[in-house]
Amino acid sequence: MPQEFDSLEKLVRQDPVFGQVSFDGHEQIVFCNDKDTGLKAIIGIHNTVLGPALGGTRMWQYENEWAALNDVLRLSRGMTFKSAITGLNLGGGKAVIIGDAKTQKTPELMRKFGEFVHSLSGRYITAEDVGMATEDMDTVREVTPYVTGISQEKGGAGNPSPITAYGVFMGMKAAAQFKYGSDVLEDKKIYVEGIGNVGETLVEYLTQEGADVVVSDINQDRLEEVRDKYGVTIYGGNDLHAEQMDIYAPCALGATINDTSINKLQASIIAGAANNQLADEVKHGMLLQNKGIVYAPDFLINAGGIINVYAELEGYDRSEIMRKTENIYTTTIEILNRAKETGVSTHKAALEIAQARIAARKQEQLVY
Repeated sequence: MPQEFDSLEKLVRQDPVFGQVSFDGHEQIVFCNDKDTGLKAIIGIHNTVLGPALGGTRMWQYENEWAALNDVLRLSRGMTFKSAITGLNLGGGKAVIIGDAKTQKTPELMRKFGEFVHSLSGRYITAEDVGMATEDMDTVREVTPYVTGISQEKGGAGNPSPITAYGVFMGMKAAAQFKYGSDVLEDKKIYVEGIGNVGETLVEYLTQEGADVVVSDINQDRLEEVRDKYGVTIYGGNDLHAEQMDIYAPCALGATINDTSINKLQASIIAGAANNQLADEVKHGMLLQNKGIVYAPDFLINAGGIINVYAELEGYDRSEIMRKTENIYTTTIEILNRAKETGVSTHKAALEIAQARIAARKQEQLVY
């Protein structure tokens, strides 16, 4: 066999897509490439049993393309269960664009990405995520109707971040009610890790309630801006997870709950906006349970954003958006109680409810 083919065979055999750790029966993975605009994107459609796959687009400078693939696989899977557990008739999807959103994102790139979304004929509906803004969704809307989270001026529901933060706030209060017997967060020491749009709005809710908030972020300018605006404390140490706190709110990227952090963690509650907070869902979910740390499942309490953009598809108003988001409180309480009664992790309890709804719908489709 020629040497170049031998090398190619080794490359092909290495880390196949279907063998990725995060691959979980995904229906479709679409690789998008455009030389003229520099677009390199991956769209992941995990499950469409309940409806079209809806999920945001994240633009990030990944270490490599395998990391980007792994991210879109995990994120799209999470969207399936997020929609299922909140009662929305949507499936799970997500997209990632590989690149620096600050320096490489252009209107031409966004329009080209929109064309790829459009080629899927509505199986995937996009929205904003990390590295994206409402105006980017407006640009995508120029070439496809399969986008949500567009500006209110153009008939959309606008930026979903404030509603996401409100849902996290509701989930956090529910976890406090479960743990402490009261959902009042006044004087609770809460560490918010990551103060993007969602994190900052969460800080606003917490400070209004009188919580003692400490913030952490890689962006020093943002830290100082939020400190001056809300009177919070900037974390000045080098091992946040080892600090004494009541509630830990991870609001940046995922997998911050891992072997290392769990061993150090002093918090009584984990409730944050980040997706895929558990590095290993099974192992780390149970480790938290065994340590007596109440974990509010991320895909439930950060579902406010998808509730917000779903309003564009269903045509319901702001009051209905808020009502559905407030219901995250009740659902969180139900899941925490279910986990306690059955002895499973809170993540597993939430997952079982979501999977049961999908299975029931699938059975209905088989019957008819």
